[in-house]
Amino acid sequence: MEQIRSFIAIELSGEVKQALTRLQDRLKSGSRTPVRWVDSNSIHLTLKFLGDIDVNMTGKITEVMEEAASGTHPFHLEISGLGVFPNPRRVQVVWVGLTGEVERLGQLQKRIEAGLTPLGFAAESRSFTPHLTLARVRDRATPYERQDLGRLIEGTRFESGSSLKADTVHLMKSQLTREGPVYTRLSSVVLK
Repeated sequence: MEQIRSFIAIELSGEVKQALTRLQDRLKSGSRTPVRWVDSNSIHLTLKFLGDIDVNMTGKITEVMEEAASGTHPFHLEISGLGVFPNPRRVQVVWVGLTGEVERLGQLQKRIEAGLTPLGFAAESRSFTPHLTLARVRDRATPYERQDLGRLIEGTRFESGSSLKADTVHLMKSQLTREGPVYTRLSSVVLK
């Protein structure tokens, strides 16, 4: 059985990707913390990380996406605000937040999650926090460097003015390479 690493996501518009590139450039110039910046062309809104799946499961996963999409109208999200996981003193992930019709987004994510559970995918133990990952701090970063980055993030204002029309959900394949992950669409479902 061929295994593929996969996830379900909403892709971003070119306008949003450009705004995120400008933000990353601002942050890079203000920090010496060793981080791995996500290529802005690869940033997406993950609804469910599936991990390694049997390639033959893609049809059933797409059916779950279709069922979830059938009850969800397209909606708009605003790209706004900066944050970190888990906290500014121990930064591991730098992200951009989302506002707008986040309730609809949450409902869509829950429908997908509920549909995948009978297929053997474990439900997330953490609540869904919609975000766009900009960077991950490298393991070698010192506690001081993590705190320094946290202070930079807390002191940086980000209101992009960019919005995202969420009208399609994608099942994506992720191939890990030395240059970073390469994403390929396996299937797409339009919100109805």
